[in-house]
Parts: sequence; structure tokens; C-alpha cells
Amino acid sequence: MVAQHVLKQPLRLVSQRWINWWRRLSPYRQDRLAVLAPLGAVLVFLAAVLIAFGYLRFEEIEREQESVRRDVEYAQQRLRLELLERQEHLMRMARDLGNRDIDQREFLTEAQSLVSQHPEIASVTWVDAQRRVKASYAGPGVQSAQWRVAGDSLRHADTSGTFQLAREQLQTVYSPPLMRQLPGERSVALMQLHVPIQLHGQFQGVILSEYNIDGLLRFVIPSEIATRHAISFIDDSHHLLAGQPIDKKSRLNSNMPWMSQAYEYAVPIEPVGNTLLLRAQAYRTSQGLIGNGMFWLMTALSLMTAWMLIGSWRHTRRRLQAQQALVAETNFRRAMENSILTGMRAMDLNGRITYVNAAFCQMTGWSEQELVGRLPPFPYWPDEDIQLLNRRLQDEINGITSHSAYQVRVKRKNGQVFDARVYMSPLIDAKGQQTGWMTSMTDITEPNRIREQLLASYERFTTVLEALDASVSVAPLGS
Repeated sequence: MVAQHVLKQPLRLVSQRWINWWRRLSPYRQDRLAVLAPLGAVLVFLAAVLIAFGYLRFEEIEREQESVRRDVEYAQQRLRLELLERQEHLMRMARDLGNRDIDQREFLTEAQSLVSQHPEIASVTWVDAQRRVKASYAGPGVQSAQWRVAGDSLRHADTSGTFQLAREQLQTVYSPPLMRQLPGERSVALMQLHVPIQLHGQFQGVILSEYNIDGLLRFVIPSEIATRHAISFIDDSHHLLAGQPIDKKSRLNSNMPWMSQAYEYAVPIEPVGNTLLLRAQAYRTSQGLIGNGMFWLMTALSLMTAWMLIGSWRHTRRRLQAQQALVAETNFRRAMENSILTGMRAMDLNGRITYVNAAFCQMTGWSEQELVGRLPPFPYWPDEDIQLLNRRLQDEINGITSHSAYQVRVKRKNGQVFDARVYMSPLIDAKGQQTGWMTSMTDITEPNRIREQLLASYERFTTVLEALDASVSVAPLGS
């Protein structure tokens, strides 16, 4: 209990300080803070949504990129092992040919077995040192235009200088990717492997193995990787050789340019070199209508809320300005009413007093709180004139008598009676309808006293004149 009391004490002090600070502010500043605080909260919420969305999206992209890199590295290692295995097989065949261990028939048998087991190999050809074809076997998918017949000579364009490089280095050489034109305006991408045949260190020819690059993609790349990513082969100029890449600008992501770039990762294929690259592009399946829709929905709602708060703040500010102008106008009119010496009284249609000014209260001696809300007979009517004044008031309200000035006697709160002149007229509102009666009252006690004194002096003067025996005449001066 003591600990709770100790904790509540600072909180109570802080809350009291905030309350006092808030009360010291002007209404304008209170309205301004009352709108700016929610607006700031909405902006902070929008910033938090953007940061969270960006963080989650970048995390997703990072995981996606890591997955692409990992799968590409695995596919590259798998492809490397497969190519090295085919290369070792061809090197054994070249060694057997160099040692005269196999003849042409046995070469064709072994080539047929190799092509049958590995469909990515399009053909295997035995070429002598003079570029003449001694034996060749092509797979069932190779068109007749690509067959090589024994006795034909290789053209330099068919080998792209790789044959000469194998002759000079006496090493296995991979050619850059070659585009072979086929009938029907089709082309196929091929890669050649030249395995030199040696006899006592002398060049005797090559075993030319042609790989169908599209076959490498279909038969060597693991299917589970091909289903997760868009896999393709490209050359060192990034020209597509095989595969189907995705568009770098996704149509769903065109409204978010900073997130529309499809991530891709490419690695060279060993032991081919940098002339052949394996490229993978990530499929953007998670980002689409749902991801973008949620992002834009949250953004639109936040901006709409901010716009409504700003509009409400501007409306409140205009309303406050109108209220301030109305208060100033009311104070001005109140000052005018309190400054005039004529008493003003307003009544509704039933004769109930709804307003009196300071001059009226000063004349009668009754306060505003004592008069407002009273019905006839009013406390400032003399007792002996109540019936007369009540009948006259009812006649005025009912429109029996004309709205002209009339003289009445008014009793102050201290019992003193004075003469007053009253003017009564209809009270018309802004719509042109009568809502009551407006009465102005002027104290005429002093003018009546002066008039009575003048009348008494006149009567005394007349009496004196009538009592004189001699005739008295009045003539102009100088006559």
C-alpha cells in the first residue's frame, strides 16, 4: 500500500501540471493542439507502417536473394560435376584412340552409349589432325542438317578457332557458345568440347563433343531449383542462350518502381569459363495485389485521416475566428447598449421579459437577474397603476392600440416613483418574423418638473396681470 501511494504521488503531480498548463492556454491554442496532436499521431503511425513494411520487404528480399544465390551455387556445382564427368569419359576415349585401343566401330558404339545416357550431348565426332571427320554419332534430337559425315572437313566457323587452340595447347578446350541456324528460322545454342588425341605427344586430332545448352538446362539443372526460380543460360554479353527469363518490370509492381526490379544472380560455369553463365531470377509471387494493396490501403487511410484532421482543424479555426468576431460584435453592441441612457427592454410574445440593459436596471433599481423571466405585473409598476398598465400592455401586445409613445409612472425598488416615456415596437428577427416586443423607456421626471414650474409661473403672471387696475400694453422698443 505504501509503495502504491508513493507511485501515485508523482503521477498525480505530473497530471496536475498538465491540467494546469492546458487550462492556461487560450481556446485557439487548445483547438490547435487538439488537432495537431492526432495529426502527429497519424503521421507517426504512417511512418511506422512505412518503416515496418520496408523492413519486412527488405528482409523478404534478402531471404529471396540468399535463396537464389544458394540455389545457383548448388546448380553450378552440380553442372560442374556433370561436365567434368563427361569430360573424363571423353578423355578416356581420346586416350584409347591415341593408343589404338579402339577402332572406328568401337568409337561409334561408345559414343552412342554416351549420347544415350546423357541427352544433353547432341553429338560426338572423331576429327583427325587435318580437320576431316573420321566418325560421328548424333543424338535422335539432332536434325539432319547438323549431322557430320565421315570424310567431310570441318569449317573454321564450326569450331570458332577452338580446334586450333586444342592443337596448340594439347589440352581440353571448351568453345564459346555458338548459335547454329536451323531450317525454319530457328536457331539452337551449342557448346563444343575439344578433347585432343595424342600419340607420343603428337597431336592426332580431337574428339568433338557438342552440348545442347537447352539440354543442359532441362536435364542437368535440378528440377526443384528450376521450379523455384527462372533459370537461364547467357553468354558473356548477357545474350539469352536458353531458358525463359521473367520481365525485369513486373506489371503488378509498375506502381512501385523501387520494388519492381527482379533480383537475378549469375555465375560462370566451370570448367567452361566466363563465356557461359548460369543465371537465376527470383519469382515475385509474394508481392502483388495483396502486398501492394495492403501497403497502398494503409497509406491511403493514413493520408485520408491526416487530410480530414487538417480539414477539421481549418474548419475549427474558421469557426473560432467567426466566434471571436461574433463575441467582439456582441461585446461592442453590449457596450453600446450599456452606454446609452435610454432603458431598453425586450419581451417575448407572451409579455415575458427576456432582456434589459444597464440603463433600464439603473432607472428601476432592479437587477437583470430579478427582471429577466418575469411576467406582468412587473415589480416596477406602482400598485395603484397595475390594472391600468396591465390593460395597456395587453392592448399593445394584441395590437388594439397603435405603437406610439405614452407616459407611465414607474416605481423604483426603493419605492420612489418617477415619470417615464415608453416607446413600444415589434421585435423582428433575421427571417422577418416577429419574435417579441422591444421597449425603450426614458426618464422624463425632470422635464415634467420644469414644465410644471413654467406652467405655475405662467399662471402666477396671469393672476398678477388680471389684478392690476391700470391698463398695461406692450409695445415694441422705439415706437
